Amino acid sequence: MISPHLTRPLISLRSDDRPSVGGKAAGLGELAAAGLPVPAGFAITTGAFRHALQALDPDGVIPRQVGELPADDDGTIADVSAQLRSRIVGTPLPARLRDEIADAYRALLHQPGPGGPGGPGRPGRPAGDVPVAVRSSATAEDSGSASIAGLQDTYLWVTGAGAVAEHVRRCWASLYSVESVTYRRHRGVPEDGLAMGVVVQVMVDPRCAGVLFTRSPVTGDTSVIVVEASWGLGSAVVSGVVTPDTYVVSRVTGEIVKRDVATKLCHHQRNPSAPGVCLRDVPQALRDVPCLEDGEILALADLGRRVSDHYGSPQDVEWAIHGGSGPQIVLLQSRPETVWSSRAASPVAAPTARAFDHVLHRLSAPGRTAAP
Repeated sequence: MISPHLTRPLISLRSDDRPSVGGKAAGLGELAAAGLPVPAGFAITTGAFRHALQALDPDGVIPRQVGELPADDDGTIADVSAQLRSRIVGTPLPARLRDEIADAYRALLHQPGPGGPGGPGRPGRPAGDVPVAVRSSATAEDSGSASIAGLQDTYLWVTGAGAVAEHVRRCWASLYSVESVTYRRHRGVPEDGLAMGVVVQVMVDPRCAGVLFTRSPVTGDTSVIVVEASWGLGSAVVSGVVTPDTYVVSRVTGEIVKRDVATKLCHHQRNPSAPGVCLRDVPQALRDVPCLEDGEILALADLGRRVSDHYGSPQDVEWAIHGGSGPQIVLLQSRPETVWSSRAASPVAAPTARAFDHVLHRLSAPGRTAAP
């Protein structure tokens, strides 16, 4: 049965909508509902994906075929992956979904929040001129136990309802990329019930962007917030193309306790001749200059605190700062921190009946001698 709504505004979504729109879309809706700055957008539901896949694969061959692939057979995975992606990209969207995408796209100018009225898609511009990001949002991504974020595709600076519909198909197809299929086969993620939502958001053209961690990614320390930043789009930071500036803010004192300004040789910028981004050299005068002012660092740290407090757990948050009527921070994604959270917390020493037994154990440890 077809879902009554194939698209939904981000502002209407919450974390428990993950099954119907995917992890990224549900997370963005949760942030927006909490009053945090998120660019205006909408989600294409997993029901739309399933409806389209049902028309393409009525007998359910695709999930069975992928689920039976040997995890260590790279060649077979590559061949099957290429075939499936080609079929999905080459199949037109159902007419009803195309119409809903076009309507939701035109409505972006009237949605509140960053990127809505007064933002990059400002009133007075034709709806067809509004640049958007089309972002994959799989149901299995951004969970607290495992994350497949980054294995599916994102497309930036897409313009026009027709182009959005085309890139929705590309996002769906990326669920069957070699990397994504290989990951699922190695991790034993079941194919049955797997689905893809898609997020469409008004693009921001950032001065700088990056990632903030509400616990140290190096030590796991939860008393600090770490901000990584570089010029241009945050994709250069996330992909490791550039070494970012790093700032450490104490949660206890609220002070910036460490700064590491990197030499930033390149950055991602909008491609002026086609949809997407291009890699460009950073102007010489900006390469060794901090891309954040102290007030912006502290504002980012405050947003990080609000996000982690809202979820009640450490988060990795993607952000950007764009112009307009004064610099504005927007949040582009938040996912649970999984590296340190997944490590078993083992005690430093086994418990003993008496506290003094710990001292005796230390004194009798190999390599130690009694005091004279």
